[in-house]
Amino acid sequence: MSIQFRDLQRQYDHIKDEIDSNIQAIISSAHYISGPEVKELEATLASYVGVKHCISCANGTDAISIALMAYGIGPGDAVFVPDFTFFSSGECPATVGATPIFVDVLDSTYNISASSLEKAIIQIIEEGQLTPKAVVAVDLFGQPFDVSAISDICKKYNLLLLEDGAQGFGGSYTFPSGEAKKACALGDISTTSFFLAKPLGCYGDGGAIFTNDDNIALLCRSIAVHGKDTQNLEDPNAKYNNIRLGMNSRLDTIQAGVLLAKFTTFRDEELDAVNYVAEKYTELLSNVEGLIVPLVADGMYSSWAQYTIQLPIQISDSEQIEYRKRIQELLKADNIPTNIYYIKPMHLQGAFENTRSYIADCPNTIELCNRVLCLPIHPYLKDDEIEKICDKLKKALKQ
Repeated sequence: MSIQFRDLQRQYDHIKDEIDSNIQAIISSAHYISGPEVKELEATLASYVGVKHCISCANGTDAISIALMAYGIGPGDAVFVPDFTFFSSGECPATVGATPIFVDVLDSTYNISASSLEKAIIQIIEEGQLTPKAVVAVDLFGQPFDVSAISDICKKYNLLLLEDGAQGFGGSYTFPSGEAKKACALGDISTTSFFLAKPLGCYGDGGAIFTNDDNIALLCRSIAVHGKDTQNLEDPNAKYNNIRLGMNSRLDTIQAGVLLAKFTTFRDEELDAVNYVAEKYTELLSNVEGLIVPLVADGMYSSWAQYTIQLPIQISDSEQIEYRKRIQELLKADNIPTNIYYIKPMHLQGAFENTRSYIADCPNTIELCNRVLCLPIHPYLKDDEIEKICDKLKKALKQ
C-alpha cells in the first residue's frame, strides 16, 4: 500500500466494526437529523474536554461564526487573528461584519505571537476607527497557543478570547501553576472542526462549540438553527418561533455516529500513536543541516494535525519557492505526498485587498509561507514508512 498523507483507510480497517454498527443503527432508526447520537456525542466531548457545554454544528467555520455572533461581535469591531492559519479564522470575523486584524506568529511553534498581538491592539486603539473586541487564537497543527501570555493580554484590554481548536482537538496546555487543560477548554469560548482530515474527523464536515456559559450555550444553539426560541428548546414548535437571525448549521446523525465510533480509539490509542510518529520524525530529522523540525513548547501536548518542517533558507524568496517545489517533486516521484500549509499570508489574500485587514506587519508569516512543508502524519504510519520518508527527504535536500 502506498504512503498516504493521512490514511483514513487504515483507520477504518482498524475500527470498521464500530463504524459499520453505528451507521447501520442510524439507518435502521431513520433518525438522520438530530438523532440521539448527536446529544450523546455532545455529552461525551464536553466531558472529555472538561467544559459544561458542547454544541455541535455543521462545520468548524460555522462554529467560529456562531461563537462570534453569540457575543454580538460585528461592524466596527476589530478581531485579532494570526496571519499564518487557515482562511476560516479570518473569514468568519469578516463574515459577521467585523474587521480581522492580522498579527504575526512565532516561527518556532507557528502560533500567535503575544508581542505582535499587543502591538496590533495598541495600533488599532491609536487609530481610533475600530473597537478591539476579540482574539481568535489558533491551535495550529495540533499544538495549543500560549494560553497564559495571550489570555493576560485579553484581560488587559478586555477582549474575548476565542480558541480556534480546529486542528488542536486532543492537545492540552499545562499552566505555570501545574493545572492542565485540554484544547477546546482554553478560551472564553472554543471551537473545533471534525473535517475528515482533522485529528478527530468524521466522514464529511462537522464542527462544535465549547463553553461553560449557560446563556452563551443557549444562544449558540439558537443561532445554529435559524435563531429559534432558546427558552423553549424542547417544544417541537420552537424552531418555528424565530427570535433572532441565525443559520442552518446542524451536525447530522450519521456523522455523530462516526465520531462516537472513532472517539474511544482516538482517545486511547491514536493520540499516543501519532505522538510516537512525530517523535520518530524529529529523531531522524533533527540533525539535518538547515532544516527546522517542529517544536513542542514546554507544557504543551500536541495532537499533531500536521508535521510541519521548515526547509533550509535559500538566497531569495523566488529561489525558496522553487527549491520547495523541487523537493516536493522529488518526493512525489518516490510516492511520498506532501502539502504546504500555508502558501500565502492571510493579510495578502485577495478577499482582504483594499481593506484595513490588508495592512499587517508579519515578517515571520511571510518567511514561513515560503519555507514550510508538511510531511505525511497519522497514527497508522509505520516505522519503515517514516524511515523511507526521512531518507528520501534527506536525499532530495542534497540534489
